[in-house]
Amino acid sequence: MKLMFIGADHEVTGSCHYVEACGKRFIVDYGMEQGLNVYENVDLPVNAGNLDFILLTHAHIDHSGLIPLLYAKGFRGKIYATRATTDLCEIMLQDSAHIQEFEAEWKNRKARRSGKPEVVPIYTMDDAINVMQYFVPCPYGRQIEVADGITIKFTDIGHLLGSSSIEVWLREADVEKKLVFSGDIGNFNQPLIKDPSYTREADYVIMESTYGDRYHGKHQDYVTELTNVIQRTFDRGGNVVIPSFAVGRTQELLYYIRQIKAEDRIKNHGDFKVVVDSPLAVEATKIFNMNIDETYDEEAMELVKQGINPITFSNLHLSITTEESKEINFETEPMVIISASGMCEAGRIRHHLKHNLWRSENTIIFVGYQAYGTLGRSLIEGAKEVKLFGEAIKVAADIVQLEGLSGHADKNGLIKWLKTFKKKPKIVFVNHGEEKSCDEFTDCIRNEYGYNSVAPYSGTCYDLLTGEVVVQTYGIRVQKKKTTKRAATVFGRLIAAAERLLAVARSCEGMANKDLAKFADQIDMLSEKWKR
Repeated sequence: MKLMFIGADHEVTGSCHYVEACGKRFIVDYGMEQGLNVYENVDLPVNAGNLDFILLTHAHIDHSGLIPLLYAKGFRGKIYATRATTDLCEIMLQDSAHIQEFEAEWKNRKARRSGKPEVVPIYTMDDAINVMQYFVPCPYGRQIEVADGITIKFTDIGHLLGSSSIEVWLREADVEKKLVFSGDIGNFNQPLIKDPSYTREADYVIMESTYGDRYHGKHQDYVTELTNVIQRTFDRGGNVVIPSFAVGRTQELLYYIRQIKAEDRIKNHGDFKVVVDSPLAVEATKIFNMNIDETYDEEAMELVKQGINPITFSNLHLSITTEESKEINFETEPMVIISASGMCEAGRIRHHLKHNLWRSENTIIFVGYQAYGTLGRSLIEGAKEVKLFGEAIKVAADIVQLEGLSGHADKNGLIKWLKTFKKKPKIVFVNHGEEKSCDEFTDCIRNEYGYNSVAPYSGTCYDLLTGEVVVQTYGIRVQKKKTTKRAATVFGRLIAAAERLLAVARSCEGMANKDLAKFADQIDMLSEKWKR
């Protein structure tokens, strides 16, 4: 039994863990890195086609975003996730593919003009669509045997619609070990979704530390805070622009704004306009409405029983087309604009920032975590000028961060989750946090609470039977910005195709000799044709 750490080790994004047990090879999450890449990540130790299955904690792109890449490289195993996560991935992975195809085309127009090599997206829309057939929707709370000796269970972790921690039982011969992957542990008292549920037993815990060195503070009155910001911005004739994650945070904001409108809290501006400018957010909102019974908390369900949709209201406009999005910035009446992405790294929000950042009457509200190296992080840290679409934009708008409005548990919430285990796990592996947060939380639970805690770097591998490290790695800092984050060279695409071919060949074991010989001849002919 082996556990290897691949991604989001001393970093916040790009989550991935690799497990070998019971004759199977599988991963938990395969996320895309967002923002600045701080440390080098090792590659998966096997080709994509040799992975047996994937376990997915939730749909956020930093946990799911590279799964279509595995498909492009030959992966054809099952992907186990909750029902809501499966629904969300269907729209989120396609949105990710669209962004990458769009950005690759934009880069290639520049490349053709300058005579530079062209790039290709790391995966295509077809990859994102085709991989969905391998998803296996799973309910919360039910043990599921996914292979001989391997059983899993999804537990609602309260971070996002469909989010989960995953319990994994591994049995080899007479030995059983239990792993618990926390996923992203949710904050308490969030609107709409339930609070995190707890797990009582584990031999090994792999847990996040996004806010491992911080506290959200006293529970704040977000409705009042949001009201105050909207009021003073509208009074000076400005727009309120909110970069927001399309899934989860946008729906929470709609919940708060519905209450603001219902209680007539904004004075002298009538039934003010609110625009959700994100096709992804619109589709995600539909999925929220489809999963009411399983995921809504008691407060939201009470509204539903009264015939009230918690996330809709009058003068709410859903912008779908590019033309509708462009028209928003030519309107003169103050409004609230909610647009993705939440860290301002891609999507329509960058256009709205271009049109609104330089105007002092406007306000930009940040309502979620901003990873190191992102545009959002630069703005909340006081940047006076930013570059958008090759143009320098002065930052004159008010920059406001609603503290505590987060989908992640803070330090207290993380400790509370960990302390619910009846017996201390043999090892607590801490990841998914910036270096300071990750290390401080690891030291805290070791020195103050007596846990055997470590914070591995990418490439570190443990023997789960003994609990001993078999490969010890240390962080290798990225020396220069990688150019393959969203696009790869055509040569890289060729190598991926070759890996896929190898995976297909290996899957043919047991076929008739006649068919195997025919396949081999075809590969030989192809090789001769392209031999150099």
